[in-house]
Amino acid sequence: MPKRVIVIGAGFAGLSAATSLADKGYDVTVLEKNEMPGGRARLFRAEGFTFDMGPSWYWMPDVFENYFARFGKKPSDYYQLTRLDPSYKVVFGPDEAIDLPADMDGLKALFDSIEPGSGARLAEFLRQAAYKYDVGINNFVWKPSRSVTEFLSLKLLYDVTRLDVFQSFASHARKFFSHPRLLQLVEFPILFLGATPQNTPAMYSLMNYAEMTMGTWYPMGGMHEIVKAMVSLAQEKGVKILLNQTVRNINVPAGQRAAKQVITDKGTFDADVVVAGADYNHVETSLVTPELRNYDDAYWQKRVMAPSSLLFYLGLNKRIPRLEHHNLFFDEDFALHAEEIYTTPKWPSRPLFYASAPSKTDPSVAPDGCENVFLLIPVAPDLTDDEQTREHYYNLIMERLEAYVGESVRDAVIYKRSYAHSDFKSDYNAFRGNAYGLANTLMQTALLKPALKNKKVTNLFYTGQLTVPGPGVPPSLISGLVVADEVAKEF
Repeated sequence: MPKRVIVIGAGFAGLSAATSLADKGYDVTVLEKNEMPGGRARLFRAEGFTFDMGPSWYWMPDVFENYFARFGKKPSDYYQLTRLDPSYKVVFGPDEAIDLPADMDGLKALFDSIEPGSGARLAEFLRQAAYKYDVGINNFVWKPSRSVTEFLSLKLLYDVTRLDVFQSFASHARKFFSHPRLLQLVEFPILFLGATPQNTPAMYSLMNYAEMTMGTWYPMGGMHEIVKAMVSLAQEKGVKILLNQTVRNINVPAGQRAAKQVITDKGTFDADVVVAGADYNHVETSLVTPELRNYDDAYWQKRVMAPSSLLFYLGLNKRIPRLEHHNLFFDEDFALHAEEIYTTPKWPSRPLFYASAPSKTDPSVAPDGCENVFLLIPVAPDLTDDEQTREHYYNLIMERLEAYVGESVRDAVIYKRSYAHSDFKSDYNAFRGNAYGLANTLMQTALLKPALKNKKVTNLFYTGQLTVPGPGVPPSLISGLVVADEVAKEF
């Protein structure tokens, strides 16, 4: 009789783990608290618009290719990808913006036009980044990080020296570029890692390689198409996905060291193995008894969190010609915004923000003649959000958006919804209302991340953005596969 695995949470990591375990012959059931799978990548529909609720950037297409290939499939079996050109727009002010071309020759020409000679330096920067991507994505991120011995081979030690693990991204970038605009362009992807360039290892220039060389893509229909594909594949493998199941307890009988059941508000599920894809801190503080926790409250309070977000989903009754699919508003002081996220956490005084208009690429996400717009402000975790605060920031960034596009936008809004800390907590039990998990600082890398296995419960594992390898959609996919392999080794 196959061993029964209960996976808590149907986000990317949970679905990935469930599919891999089912493929290995386990009897897998996924318990999801929300009304649809996907975790932060859920969607909702309103007034004829379709809104992706979370991730909107499709980078590292090879990770998705490799994921589906494990099961004899490919992404095109489930969804159609379109490469964006320009990859994105960066707005520096009402009259200054740069479109990032998708082709390398165009990109080098752009860099040369801003700082003569920087096109050749970009090629060298990306050559080094390609090595980091190859080693990082094809080797390091697959380490379960359960023992230092995983990292002791001579080849790995040699790789570490070339990965610039102990150098900051900021200092690394300044070896190649000096113009402030170019530094902003190469440091932008670091925002997704949840720390400032000064506190992020230079290894993560691999993100620049992924962005500039491998391209920015979009799955037609929206990012939730990836979730639908993963759900379809999981079900093909026999995974049972139960929705609207709020987990109340992981039952470890007194005097024993193994979890026997997962108890939800709807019933009890027997388990030989439990894989928690829910928020790690929530599992520790709410689903197991205190003596069975890996980490105490003091540990969690010392973790450096990636930002949370204030989001707005807008449906407009007209098109906005000056917007691209992805638009980064770098028209304020990045250093000040970063300080108000990481150093002196508070609601930002003059925040940078991101605007996505997927209807530029995909007419299915908005009615004819309308625009689907998603706005995001990175903010410190654990802030108190209320409607008055949300409205203040809505008007603050809409003034700048309107100044850039040269026309009224607020008058065209026919649907509006906001989303912030309290929503992340209620929907995902997100620790401190975080949106992106742990920051990828040196002291929170590999062995220094929360462990993927409970040290006191022999059959309880963790997956997702608060454990290895880290936050983001591709790392979450990998996290699920890594945990599935660890389960298979032990059970």
